[in-house]
Amino acid sequence: MRSLDKPSRLFLATSVLVALLTGCKQPAAPAADTAAVPATAAPAAGDATWQPAVDDFISGFFQHFPTWGANAGKHEFDGKLPDFSPEGLKANIDWLHAQRDRLSAFGQDKLDATQGFQRDYVLAVIDAQLFWLEDSGFARNNPGFYTGDLSPSMYLTRPYAPLPQRMAAFVAYQEALPKAIEQIRGNLTGPLPATYIDLGANSFGGYASFFKDQVPAIFAEVKDEALQARFKASNAAAVKATQEMADWFTAQKPKATQDFALGAEKFSKMLYATERVDLPLDQLKAIGEADLQRNLDALKAACDQFAAGQTINACIARVDAHKPEGGAVEGARKQLVGLRQFILDKDLVTIPGTEEAKVDEAPPFNRWNFAYIEIPGPYEKNLPSVYYIAPPDPKWPKAEQEAYVPGQADLLFTSAHEVWPGHFLQFLHANRAKWSFGQLFVGYAYAEGWAHYTEEMMFDAGVEGATPEVHIGQLTNALLRDVRYLSAIGLHTGGMTVAQSEQMFKDKAYQDPGNARQQAARGTYDPAYLNYTMGKLMIMQLRQDWTANHGGREGWKAFHDQFLSYGGPPIPLVRAQMLGGKAEAKLWQAPAKD
Repeated sequence: MRSLDKPSRLFLATSVLVALLTGCKQPAAPAADTAAVPATAAPAAGDATWQPAVDDFISGFFQHFPTWGANAGKHEFDGKLPDFSPEGLKANIDWLHAQRDRLSAFGQDKLDATQGFQRDYVLAVIDAQLFWLEDSGFARNNPGFYTGDLSPSMYLTRPYAPLPQRMAAFVAYQEALPKAIEQIRGNLTGPLPATYIDLGANSFGGYASFFKDQVPAIFAEVKDEALQARFKASNAAAVKATQEMADWFTAQKPKATQDFALGAEKFSKMLYATERVDLPLDQLKAIGEADLQRNLDALKAACDQFAAGQTINACIARVDAHKPEGGAVEGARKQLVGLRQFILDKDLVTIPGTEEAKVDEAPPFNRWNFAYIEIPGPYEKNLPSVYYIAPPDPKWPKAEQEAYVPGQADLLFTSAHEVWPGHFLQFLHANRAKWSFGQLFVGYAYAEGWAHYTEEMMFDAGVEGATPEVHIGQLTNALLRDVRYLSAIGLHTGGMTVAQSEQMFKDKAYQDPGNARQQAARGTYDPAYLNYTMGKLMIMQLRQDWTANHGGREGWKAFHDQFLSYGGPPIPLVRAQMLGGKAEAKLWQAPAKD
C-alpha cells in the first residue's frame, strides 16, 4: 500500500489546493464561457453594504497573501512572495482581527437569512487563518507552514500565459526567494521536532535539485537574452538558498525532539476555529474507533470472498499484485474515462461543464504523498487541471518501491477521490457557486471530506461491479483515513508516539513500511488530517438526515448537487442551511449490531 492525497495548506484553509496542509489540498477551471469570478449584485433585501464589505475583504486578502491571489488567477500578484518577517506576519494577524471586528459588526437583525449564512462563512475563514497564524505556533517550527506559499508549480505547469510571460513571473519569484528563505530561517526556533526537520530537509532539498536539474530546460526555448540572464543569476541564487536551507534543517538533527503535540486544548480550538466542530475529544475518538472497526469488519468479509482461507495481509497483497496496465499514470488515465461515464449512467451528481483533468507524474519537489490534483483558480479561463501521481523514492529498497505502486482497485479510489467525483468535480461546482466568496474559499474538511465520501458512495452505487476486489480497494483507502483520524487525536492529545502511529498504520490500515513512515510523520505537522474521515462522516450523516425527507436513495443526486452549491464552508454551516436550525457537527455512526 502507499499514501495518497495532499493536505490543504496549513494556515490557509482555502480553495488553493496547491503544492501543502493541505492537501489534499488545493479550484477547478471555470466554465468555458466564464472569464472571471462574477460580481455579486447587491441583494434586494437585507443589508446593501454587506457585499461591498466582503469584496473589500477579498481584495485585502489578495494583498496580504499574494501567492494565494496569484494561484486564484489574479496574475498581477505573479512572482510575489509573502512577507514572512515577524513584522509581516503580525501585519497579517492585525489585519485579520480588524476584518473580523468589522464583519462581525454586521448584525443578524439587518442581514437577511442568506447574508447571515455568508457572515458565518466569512468569520469561519478568518478564524481558521488566525488559528494557524497565532495559536498553532507553526510559524516558529513547522516548515509546512511555509512550503505551500513557496511552490512555483503554477508558473511551470499551468499554461495561463505564453511561456516568456510565465518565465518572467518565475524569475521574479526566484529573485524573491532568498529573502523569503532568510525570513523563514529567522522565524524558526529550535530545537525542532524530528519529523519537522525531515520535512524541511526533504522539501527544500527537493526544491534545490528541481531548480538546478529540471527548471532550466523548461524555459530553454525562450529567446529573450536579458530575461535568460536574469533567470540564470536568480536560478543560481535560488539553488543556493534552498540547498542552504535544506542543509540547515539537516544540521538540526542532533538536537531533534519529539515535541510536536498541540495538546488537547489547542487541538480542540483548531477543530472549532477551522471546521466549527465542538464535540468532546473522547466522543470524537470513540466515533473514529467505531468507524475503523466497521471498515476492518467489512475488509474481513470481503477477503473471505476474494481470498478464502488466506490472511488479511495475503488477501491485500493479492489485490495489490493486480497492477494497473502501463503503470499508475496510464492506469489512472483509463480509469477517469470509466468513472465519469459511471457517474452519468447512474445519475449520481451533475457534471457542470465539459472540463477534463489531465494525469501526469508529480514533479520532484512535490512527491511526499502519492497523489494530488492541482486545479487552476476561479479567475483563470479554460486551463487544465492536473492529477499528479508520484513515483516511489528511488532510495527505498526495491521491494518497498514495488509495494508503493498501487494495485488497480486501490488506484481506482484514488482516481475517484482526486477527480471523478471527488476534488475536480467539487471545484467545478464551487466555481459556479452563486456567491463569489464561496468560489474562492473552500475548507479542508469540506474538500477532503467530500472527496473521501465519494469513494464509499461510488462503491455503494456499484462502480466496476462492486466486486470483493473493488471493495477491498475502497476499504484500504478508508482504513488509511481512519488511522489518520485516530493518529491526529492520539499524537496531539493522547501521548501517542510517532512509532506507535506508524505501527497502527501497518497493523490497522495495512500500509507498507514506507507509507506508514510518511503517514505517521505527516500527523505531527498536519494535525488536521483527521478532516478526511471527519468530513466524510459529517456528510454521510447529513445525507441520511436530508434524504429521509427527500426521496431516500433516489434523492442522492439532489443531495449532492445542493451540498456542492455552497462553495466550501464548514460542514456544520451547510447542515444548518440544508436542514434548518442551528449549525452543529454531527458525525455518522454505523447502527449498532444486534
